[in-house]
Amino acid sequence: MAVELAPELLEILACPNCHGPLAVDHERDELVCQTPDCGLAYPVRDGIPVLLIDEARRPAAGTGA
Repeated sequence: MAVELAPELLEILACPNCHGPLAVDHERDELVCQTPDCGLAYPVRDGIPVLLIDEARRPAAGTGA
């Protein structure tokens, strides 16, 4: 299921952990923090972002460019 959020909503949502911007990862149905030191990925369930740090997936170590 693809993540479908209004662009206006995505503009105001922020990472609960570091307050950084979020981007949609359509392959994993997640919102991913764009701050390099954070990178938490929050699930989107039934079209609703679950912005709880306890529900977030930590980034895998050693990934990235």
